[in-house]
Amino acid sequence: QVQLVESGGGLVQAEGSLRLSCAASGNIFGIGAFSWYRQDPPKPRELVASITTSDTTDYADSVKGRFSITRDSATNTLYLQMNRLTPDDTAIYFCYARRDHYTNYDDYWGQGTQVTVPS
Repeated sequence: QVQLVESGGGLVQAEGSLRLSCAASGNIFGIGAFSWYRQDPPKPRELVASITTSDTTDYADSVKGRFSITRDSATNTLYLQMNRLTPDDTAIYFCYARRDHYTNYDDYWGQGTQVTVPS
């Protein structure tokens, strides 16, 4: 099992910045990628950014140039630096980890942290 605990959410004015953190613990051996997702109900959950264990990153078009995903392998912590926030970034942000096997995979979710950017 892998436990993921997010922190760093809050209320921020438009054009402001926030940094989210996700502390990973438990059996993280074999985890190939970590990601941040977000959901603003009733919209579906969407992928924001991902990073592999070789530090290859990928971003949703809506956040490219504004958000940056990084990880600290020494402390097993995932980060999401969010700059130039807009009201459209308001959502619950979830940390996600995935471990691939030959024919299936395990995935793990954090409990989420709320980010609110008032209009």
